Amino acid sequence: MPDLHVQCCIAGGGPAGMMLGYLLARAGVSVCVVEKHADFLRDFRGDTVHPSTLEVMSELALLDDFLKLPHERVERFAAQFGDKTYTIADFTQLKVAAPFIAFMPQWDFLNFLAARAKALPAFHLLMPAKATGLIEKNGAVSGLQVKTASGRFEITAGLVVAADGRGSEVRAAAGLMPVSYGAPMDVFWFRLSRRAGDPANTMGRFDRGRILVQLNRGDYWQCAYVIPKGKAEEIKAAGVEAFWSTLLKVVPAFASRKSEIASVDDLKLLSVQIDRLATWHRPGLLAIGDAAHAMSPVGGVGINLAIQDAVAAANLLAGQLKAGTLSQADLARVQRRRDFPTRMTQRLQIIMQNAIIGPALKGDAPVRAPLPIRLIDRLPWLRRYPARIMGLGIRPEHVAPEIRTGLTSA
Repeated sequence: MPDLHVQCCIAGGGPAGMMLGYLLARAGVSVCVVEKHADFLRDFRGDTVHPSTLEVMSELALLDDFLKLPHERVERFAAQFGDKTYTIADFTQLKVAAPFIAFMPQWDFLNFLAARAKALPAFHLLMPAKATGLIEKNGAVSGLQVKTASGRFEITAGLVVAADGRGSEVRAAAGLMPVSYGAPMDVFWFRLSRRAGDPANTMGRFDRGRILVQLNRGDYWQCAYVIPKGKAEEIKAAGVEAFWSTLLKVVPAFASRKSEIASVDDLKLLSVQIDRLATWHRPGLLAIGDAAHAMSPVGGVGINLAIQDAVAAANLLAGQLKAGTLSQADLARVQRRRDFPTRMTQRLQIIMQNAIIGPALKGDAPVRAPLPIRLIDRLPWLRRYPARIMGLGIRPEHVAPEIRTGLTSA
């Protein structure tokens, strides 16, 4: 392939990268998204599209078409402590275009964005294409070295964005290292069929030393079995029968589905981490999404926080990229805009981990819901506050008017 020059080159075609690419191209910025995989088909990724993201889709006049894709809607979130169930978030109380969480395979979300973006002349998507290194000039990043099946080439750009996830190679090549804040748990993901007589609610179940989150995906449950940090190999070594013995203590009704997990190899491990960069940028480069801050799965907010980063970056940088006047101060503005929501969200996740998840995993005594959860369940009007934090986040972003109206050729 011949070398390419664009105003912005984005490494990573996940939610943050694809959303930023689409928004910039919609604003008339020439942009290339480099994605190492040949498609978006990867399971057990962030499938929870929260009201904050649905509001962005509404502002872009994409919501109606987006919701035509197969999805399940969750209007309330419940948690079961021992034998008692508590409703702790009611998204219907939010004043937004879509007051619910949409559960949708991430590949459908990304394919939808990619299709809309490809209609824009300023947008380029390369896949499979792997970023193999940075191009630097006079101490600033000025592009990416890329490898495809057709060979190696270079993409020069006024800005390189690292949106390639929590293990970001572009971030590492730039010398940006995150600070870790720890997590007491890891998660096994798996699927089980959903049958007549099963409850409809998406919920978390807390029992003696065991936590299971069940996400209603229509004809199946997407399950997150929470385990103490570092215990994955020990649990796998004990074998599938030992795993089932523990799982059935949480949900006895799953006994008839034992054939659906025939081996511990059917369990997909998510190593939970919370970290963030002290500085998200250096001259010519900006990190967003998981490359800037890895989130715990608590609340399912990771994908939505990444998309908020993308919206903020597009709002603040599109004009400078088009004019060729982008500076380090502009990149710092993006971090200042998104750093506080990131810190506060991670702080809330750490509080949840330390106050509820960690003790539940260690405990052998009957589990009792914390007082705040009991109050929220008893006073329904309080449910709007967890719904707002989970569904909209802290300082939700809105697409700038010039980007909303900038679409002329899709």
